[in-house]
Amino acid sequence: MINLTNISKRYGRQILFVETSFQLNPREKVGLVGPNGSGKTTVFRLIMGEEGPDEGTVTVPRRTTIGYFRQDISEMSGRSVLDETIAGSGDLGELHHELQELELAMSDPERADEMEKILNRFGEVLDEYQGRGGYDLEARAREVLQGLGFADDQIAGDSGELSGGWKMRIGIARVLLARPDVLLMDEPTNHLDIESILWLEKFIRDYPGAVLLTCHDKDFMNRVVSRILDIDSGEFTAYTGDYDHFVRQQAIAEANREASFARQQAMLAKERRFVERFASHVAKAAQVQSRVKKLEKIELIEPPRRRKIVEFKFQTPPRSGDDVAELQGLSKAYGPRVIYDDFSLKIRRTERWCVLGRNGAGKTTLLKLVAGSLTPDSGTVRLGANLKIGYFAQQSLEQLDPSLTVFEHVQNAFPTEGRGVLCNLLGAFQFRGDDIDKPTRILSGGEKSRLVLARMLFDPPNFLILDEPTNHLDMETKEMLVESLSEFEGTMLFVSHDRTFLRGLSTRVLELRPGNEDGNGALPPLVYDGTYSEFVARSGGEAAGVHR
Repeated sequence: MINLTNISKRYGRQILFVETSFQLNPREKVGLVGPNGSGKTTVFRLIMGEEGPDEGTVTVPRRTTIGYFRQDISEMSGRSVLDETIAGSGDLGELHHELQELELAMSDPERADEMEKILNRFGEVLDEYQGRGGYDLEARAREVLQGLGFADDQIAGDSGELSGGWKMRIGIARVLLARPDVLLMDEPTNHLDIESILWLEKFIRDYPGAVLLTCHDKDFMNRVVSRILDIDSGEFTAYTGDYDHFVRQQAIAEANREASFARQQAMLAKERRFVERFASHVAKAAQVQSRVKKLEKIELIEPPRRRKIVEFKFQTPPRSGDDVAELQGLSKAYGPRVIYDDFSLKIRRTERWCVLGRNGAGKTTLLKLVAGSLTPDSGTVRLGANLKIGYFAQQSLEQLDPSLTVFEHVQNAFPTEGRGVLCNLLGAFQFRGDDIDKPTRILSGGEKSRLVLARMLFDPPNFLILDEPTNHLDMETKEMLVESLSEFEGTMLFVSHDRTFLRGLSTRVLELRPGNEDGNGALPPLVYDGTYSEFVARSGGEAAGVHR
């Protein structure tokens, strides 16, 4: 369907692709992977025609429709969420809104002299709209928006009043609603909760068109893709199977390359020793020349390329008291919407609580109440003795000084530490080489998250409160974080949509349940005395109210 043939691409001194090829076939679901800066987003831009290759060709068949979800969403205001979704859904969305405008024009007495022209156009648009299933468009838009977590009142509300994360969901909804032949999706799970991720998994699995996507959610990739396209050192390498199969195949290929490289190096050393030893022996001159020519003709195997993952051993936090936090008779409401009603919970030392719940259930509210950044309407929050709290929230990113570089942030936080130690810390969070000299003002959301976590965990608190800490983190950083925190000797209370994070760290599960549609009657939270994996096995669902 789509072919990238012998393409090369560079930006200044940075070489992205060198005479490499890839084909995306009809109905195929492909995961695009590679280190930061390897060119994943450039692949999308080449397919969209926004950029061209320096060499080679990009072939997209005529009449092939392509939908592209990207992280930079245009400004939205003045329309409802429903209208904004329909308006950005392609040709059918444009017909939908043209019909609305024509209906208004037909009822406008000041345009009576244009009525024949308006009626003719209305008939043309209506025929095309009906023929392409237009009367299902609004119902499909509502279904997609609800699947992505929008409540009915949000769907009818002004899109301009939403946060950036919710506008991203509208961006996803637009692309899905358009039903293009090819879906290009750049990190679609970044701003979704676990319920919406599970819905999107099913949507993409069942999607009749081709899909090419990048994603840092390993579970999502495993369930959605049937092929992996790996970009490394300018080359595309395709692997049939899911992400886990790709990791295994890559490990086998790397081991084979290492073995081949070692064998060739041993053979070369042996031949060179012979040449050096007998170079001045007349009797061996013919053999020496023969081996020199042999060495010149050998195609050298390149040393294996390894994606370096920096390991960092975090310090042990000070010991807290056995009772870390106790919530008694807690109540909290926002206007008529009741979040908590006489809610109690006790958190003890070394417990790791993951908090689950649908949108509006009060996950972030709970974390704010425990962290002390929000006051309950009634009830008490008592914190234990000798607590050192580390609270990671999305607002934490806004507290970084934009004038400081990445390295200056950690240097100011830990002025007595040596440069090598701090560089090792930043390397563990994927800041390498010139990255440490980047000013904070140009960092992406993911880079800011990594910097905040690095500062927090270098001198770790004994009570970690984490609100979606894995947003924007790549798989390598998440794996490092899970491995490091699995040995954490303090207490944790966290919200995450990443199932690798949930499985790897939780020892207790708290499921929050929102009230009725009218906002009243919050249901009592459910406590599972076990890990997230045990919760899934016991409840049959990976998220509140979502069954496998």
